[in-house]
Amino acid sequence: MAESKRDYYEVLGVDKNADEAAIKKAYRKLAKKYHPDMNPGDAEAEKRFKEASEAYAVLSDSQKRAQYDQFGHAAFEQGGGPGGFSGFDFGGDMGDIFGDIFSDLFGGGTRSRRANNGPMKGANLRTSVRIKFEEAVFGCEKQIELNLKDECTHCHGTGAKPGTSPDTCPKCGGKGQVVFTQQSLFGTVRNVQTCPDCGGTGKVIKEKCSNCRGTGYTSSRKKIAVTVPAGIDNGQSIRIREKGEPGTNGGPRGDLLVEINVQRHPIFQRQDMNIFSTAPITFAQAALGGDVRISTVDGDVLYTVKPGTQTDTKVRLKGKGVPSLRNKSVRGDQYVTLVVQVPTKLNEEAKEALRQFDAASDNSLGVNLNEEKTAEKPKEKAKEKTKKKGFMDKLKETFEDNN
Repeated sequence: MAESKRDYYEVLGVDKNADEAAIKKAYRKLAKKYHPDMNPGDAEAEKRFKEASEAYAVLSDSQKRAQYDQFGHAAFEQGGGPGGFSGFDFGGDMGDIFGDIFSDLFGGGTRSRRANNGPMKGANLRTSVRIKFEEAVFGCEKQIELNLKDECTHCHGTGAKPGTSPDTCPKCGGKGQVVFTQQSLFGTVRNVQTCPDCGGTGKVIKEKCSNCRGTGYTSSRKKIAVTVPAGIDNGQSIRIREKGEPGTNGGPRGDLLVEINVQRHPIFQRQDMNIFSTAPITFAQAALGGDVRISTVDGDVLYTVKPGTQTDTKVRLKGKGVPSLRNKSVRGDQYVTLVVQVPTKLNEEAKEALRQFDAASDNSLGVNLNEEKTAEKPKEKAKEKTKKKGFMDKLKETFEDNN
């Protein structure tokens, strides 16, 4: 008993109301996936490929599809139509699809039938420029130097010796493309490639211009001004129109793409539109509070810290970040981590002040630790509080002298 066939719509994975484009897209995907050349020795893949090809041969033909919709597989049995997969016609659109498949599999030329000897845009050029952190934030003007090609003034871009002209390419007949066929298990595949002799121009030069050596272009060192917008980030590129390679056959020049490399900053780090930094504060400033000077890209600003500020406290300076590329009046913020600095060089007076302060507060140094503790009277507490305040004022004055 012969194995029953699957529904053609099911095979391609499309709905029965699918249009031609959807059917073609589904088949193209399956054909590339199960093609025997992509799955050598895989019998199941070969079976799937033939099944998908048979389904597409029917559903891509309006007459066969109508017959199939009415009678199913029976429409092509017992004289109702070509029997089996081998009877279907693989010309026309099927050949174009196989051309695409073989192009993808074997690196063949494009199927495009557009002549390559028409106007074509020149290739883009790439270079880079290094800028400072502040220049990336606020924008700047830079000047770069690079070699640019221009049309040869002797041959006016033809590449031929003055007084002569290029000849029509005998290989492609001036079309710029050559057609070649390739045999496969499923018929003849037709492909189109750029002519290797003329490079797609349709012309060959017998006597080359001595000034440009047949290229049609001369190269020279040129300076180009680059406007770097405010807010640009490291790795982003600026496109300068028509500063790339010259076009061919009257086509426009390509573009120049300038990649921006931003130098690292010793203080600031950037993330999107925000800037991150650290700011040192003295022990006295952290304990008693006061104004500290913080560096920003706009210059130093004064920020008032609260008494008892701990190290690693984070503060936000609104609007001190990086401008938006779209609107430079909109800026991010700066986030500053305050770091309390412990002095490394103290004179004896400062050390004694610290010992007195410690004894008057939590006695972490163990001064008078073994003395008998007695309950403090209200007057003694007030006296101790006054004494501690005096220590703090003296400590602040001593630290400021040491720093």
